[in-house]
Amino acid sequence: MARAAVGERPGLRDGGRVRHELRAAYAIWLRELTRFVSERARIVGALGQPLIYLVVMGTGLGAAFRATAVTPGFRYTVFMFPGILGMTILFTALFSAMSVIWDREFGFLKEILVAPISRGSIVLGKVVGGATVATIQGLLLLVLTPLVGIPLSLPQVLQLCLVMILMASALTSLGLVIASRMATMEGFQVIMNFLVVPMWLLSGAFFPLRGLPAWMGVLVRIDPLTYAVDALRGVVYAGSPQAQALVAHPYAWNVAVIGAVLAVSFGAALATFRSRED
Repeated sequence: MARAAVGERPGLRDGGRVRHELRAAYAIWLRELTRFVSERARIVGALGQPLIYLVVMGTGLGAAFRATAVTPGFRYTVFMFPGILGMTILFTALFSAMSVIWDREFGFLKEILVAPISRGSIVLGKVVGGATVATIQGLLLLVLTPLVGIPLSLPQVLQLCLVMILMASALTSLGLVIASRMATMEGFQVIMNFLVVPMWLLSGAFFPLRGLPAWMGVLVRIDPLTYAVDALRGVVYAGSPQAQALVAHPYAWNVAVIGAVLAVSFGAALATFRSRED
């Protein structure tokens, strides 16, 4: 009986059912956003960590990279900024999925699973909520671009936003797949740390993607974050002489790959929630 109730609400026609499902997804999205806004320490922490990496590692590694710069005019802080931006989206989006475990522990997840809404609305609300939070964090980090020495035009900002939204949605979907199968917060954090660190290190956040050893090249190519960081870097270096040496793929190709990853991860999240009986 419970599963029959989940599928659809009796008495709603097609148009009314769509509006009903969208309202449900909106309510879940709003809950995720409200939770984020109310936790100011989370906002400060998410901005503080990228700043530490950018200042400390950008200064320290920059001295080493200047000695072997791949192109004239190379500035390591500018090179590293897209990787830091990708790290912010990665951490925020994946850990936004942690709310599923909280919702399960406090009984909210069970309530929405037996509510007269589809599992697709639940997944959509969670994914859009997590992606919105991660994108906001990325936009806050863009405020620092004048300090780093990165001039951005409005079209460049829009291109960066597109990449951040797609990447955040894909990573939130992936986080939901993992979180929905975790029984405890500790288990989720262990899996996330095991997943997040290699994804970030292999994304090209700290090094150019050209001239890598064959074995590392394979790992870099199967890392979805690689294409997001490369797309962000391509926007930052657009029109500069460093672009050819530091950007591996065209912007359109990177966006297409991120979109494909989003489709697969969202489908996996939807299948995972539909398989739940509780």
